[in-house]
Amino acid sequence: MNFECSMKTPNGIEKWSGLIVNLINHGSHYEMRIESRSGIMVIFGESRLGYFACIPDFGAGCHIVHPSDLFWNTEKLVSVLGEVDGITVACALKAIAPKLKMRKKIPHFY
Repeated sequence: MNFECSMKTPNGIEKWSGLIVNLINHGSHYEMRIESRSGIMVIFGESRLGYFACIPDFGAGCHIVHPSDLFWNTEKLVSVLGEVDGITVACALKAIAPKLKMRKKIPHFY
């Protein structure tokens, strides 16, 4: 599945494409491989406290909201991955969200 990414720069809007080359439903979580400016494996799913995304090769992870929420997920993922990779993962999650069986819910942080 192809998807598009973009970010504002001092010189205008920079755009790049990505490709989800693998999506595996493990029952309790999903595993996705993204090919873009870098190769990124993302493990994401749902916990009692909401949704999460982990990027083991980057030693990073964070809480996210429903995968379809580009704005919130971009902010969270950029803070742990950096701008380009965070935007790429958030855009991939939004692109794949319609194919997932995940309910929209409000996270409960205790």
